[in-house]
Amino acid sequence: MASLNKVQVIGNVTRDIELKRTPGGNAVCDVGVAINEKRKDASGQWVEEVLFLDVTLWGRTAEVAAEYAGKGAPVYLEGRIKMDAWTDQSGQERKKLKVIGDRLQLLGGRSEATPAPKPAPKPEPSADEFPF
Repeated sequence: MASLNKVQVIGNVTRDIELKRTPGGNAVCDVGVAINEKRKDASGQWVEEVLFLDVTLWGRTAEVAAEYAGKGAPVYLEGRIKMDAWTDQSGQERKKLKVIGDRLQLLGGRSEATPAPKPAPKPEPSADEFPF
């Protein structure tokens, strides 16, 4: 039987992204994403629901996210679902679904992303500098 584990999400970054490095030097970051959905309830009133999702990015994708996708930035993410399991301080088993991101695309205009520094303009040579 075939299976498919793929997630596509468009949402807004919920917090500033902190880039970390593994002992082997690989870049990794966790991105919080808020996904807003509007729908009508049984009485016909519009209701807005927000889903909060944790996404882990690796390598160059993590570096780009940390550099350009600040809090509030709209992003498109592709990845796969993974179940995280751990034991909390009280000894209780805990589980949480998260996404391992494979692709990140920044949405919106340049004003919503951190601008890259512009190179300094080169001065024009004066006529005195050329002895022709």
